[in-house]
Amino acid sequence: MDFFQAIVLAIVQGIVEFLPISSSAHLILVPEILGWTDQGLAFDVAVHVGTLLAVVVFLRKEIGQIVPAWLVGWKTYNWTADGQLGWLIIIATIPVGLIGLVFKDYIELNLRSSMVIAITTVFFGLVLGWADQKAEKNTKTIQNLDWRQTLVVGFAQAIALIPGTSRSGITMTAMLALGYTRIAAARFSFLMAIPAIALPGLLKANDLASADTMVSWSILTTGVCVSALVAFLCMNVFIRFVDRVGMMPFVVYRILLGLAIIVLLN
Repeated sequence: MDFFQAIVLAIVQGIVEFLPISSSAHLILVPEILGWTDQGLAFDVAVHVGTLLAVVVFLRKEIGQIVPAWLVGWKTYNWTADGQLGWLIIIATIPVGLIGLVFKDYIELNLRSSMVIAITTVFFGLVLGWADQKAEKNTKTIQNLDWRQTLVVGFAQAIALIPGTSRSGITMTAMLALGYTRIAAARFSFLMAIPAIALPGLLKANDLASADTMVSWSILTTGVCVSALVAFLCMNVFIRFVDRVGMMPFVVYRILLGLAIIVLLN
């Protein structure tokens, strides 16, 4: 991998990680379309570290309220609203963690084909469009979340283990279907992204540490920095865009992308 490829893939990761269009699909498809060799585990870890840094910086105010409130709650076993939100993020992460551990190898071996990506891209794009159509009347905010609805969103997130689904797309779809506003859906999806990116990243980093693989630290640093910057800018734009326009442009993009995959790669 050279610097040009690293920058392109880092930009792709930074743009698509938090948009409802599937980052895993794009990281699989872009090298395949351009005829590049697989970027490798080390680079995947690097760009995910970058997007993790971006979301932590973007949500620094919320994190600065949630983490202390969750920790203080252990003193009396009584949590404030911010502390309870911390619990909800943990609850939302349990399904994807358990299902990911059980089915990780099966998914890697059997569900990374271009046809699977095409089908999931189109299907879950249409589901997102359906949920977005009813979002005009949605009024719920993050403060309305309870543990039951959080589990629903958590299991939806687990479906995104299938490439092409989009973690952010499926979680926002679930939130919209449950009656939450687009802003609430986007912000809770971003909060869920922190453990959802960090935990698999730690597993991949452990695999990388145990592998006898040479890495280019300059390439990896480029991946971290570029993906972090692009992801941070993208989140800022996305929040404003989705509040004014909604999800339909992403639905159209997903349908066109899925059809293009079928035509070009099958």
